[in-house]
Amino acid sequence: MKTLALHGSRLFDRSATQIDPFARYNTNQDGPQSSRRYKYSSQLNLLSWSTTEKPWFMINGTITPNPSDPFSSRLPIFPEEDEPWNDRIVNQLMYIPANYNSSKLMEEGALKKILLLDKGSWGRSMPSGQNVFLQDSCPVNTCEITFDNKHATTADAIIFKDHYAKPKHVKPPNQIWILYILESPLHTPSFRSLNDVINWTASYRHDSDIVTPYEKFVYYDSDVKAHSQSTNYAKGKTKKVAWFVSNCSARNKRLQYARSLAEYIQVDIFGRCGSLKCSRTKADECFSKLDKEYKFYLSFENSNCRDYITEKFYSNGLNHSVIPITMGAHPEDYKRSAPANSFIHVDDFPSPHQLAQYLDQLDANDTLFNQYFTWKGSGEFINTYFWCRLCAMLHAPIKPKNYDNLANWWYPSSICNSNDWL
Repeated sequence: MKTLALHGSRLFDRSATQIDPFARYNTNQDGPQSSRRYKYSSQLNLLSWSTTEKPWFMINGTITPNPSDPFSSRLPIFPEEDEPWNDRIVNQLMYIPANYNSSKLMEEGALKKILLLDKGSWGRSMPSGQNVFLQDSCPVNTCEITFDNKHATTADAIIFKDHYAKPKHVKPPNQIWILYILESPLHTPSFRSLNDVINWTASYRHDSDIVTPYEKFVYYDSDVKAHSQSTNYAKGKTKKVAWFVSNCSARNKRLQYARSLAEYIQVDIFGRCGSLKCSRTKADECFSKLDKEYKFYLSFENSNCRDYITEKFYSNGLNHSVIPITMGAHPEDYKRSAPANSFIHVDDFPSPHQLAQYLDQLDANDTLFNQYFTWKGSGEFINTYFWCRLCAMLHAPIKPKNYDNLANWWYPSSICNSNDWL
């Protein structure tokens, strides 16, 4: 008889032997309406790219949206227009209004003006004017950035970064107020006073109006998610799990989990929270050591919140020859953001002990281990060009919208959790 355990609102089969490393991932990742989305997207030729013919936002990409193509102006770019599990990033990058004429709009001086409040929070390198839209070769580039509050009443959009300070002017009816946040709800204000104030959100959450992930992986061909690999990624590696970490007091008790895992498998912890040292000033040497010696890396976030996936997963994990072991966002969020079969999530195991047993299986079998790298060559991590997407959206037909209870959207009781694995 199978013994089932409930853990973190997910059900685990404790009697199952995990011979297939992807048994828990090989389900339809595209949602119940995927056929409709694929059919619609294939009409737009958005999912028929290749390594030689790629969209403009990929490396050496040349395919750009065409203002005379009616499909380019009909792409769903707002959350309420699309399936709830889609982040719409690619749609926004390939959107262009019908009959859009950049030269004519610039000649007329008809640029969409974006006011950034609190210049210091944006950093010294953030330019004003139209520069960023031209430098990034945005398909829709007729926008300009200003830090000057004298444009508060005439700006098309105002962005509040990380916090909200009420402007002194009366908001014009068609002005878009945008809240831009990259931290998790556990490290931000509550925003309880912002009912019916904010029109759009820009955050890592996939249900934001403008999704701003730390990274985004896009396949060349959505039907081809794996390639045979000639490289043995386990070759020459003698060590198992590594972790570079400096914050020892994360709310999700990630350090305690790592120490518990270390009771059953080798876990080398570098930095303030461990006994090993690898200087941040010598990051290249640290990651070279990771690539040459270790098979797994702990990509543990400091908060367990939906969609909260940072560079710990992408830069420290997937960009190296290790299998990332993830903690933070829900497993479904990682599947939506990452290449297929590229990571292991702690929530898929009832305990650190059982995770260690599975890692030992992979360590002992190079064939199983290397299956976690078959995604390489199937696509690439893209620049999501936030400013290009924002400019395109400001040129789209805008329907009236505001968040009637922003606090409930940003931090409902189900959005973050403190796990009980120890």
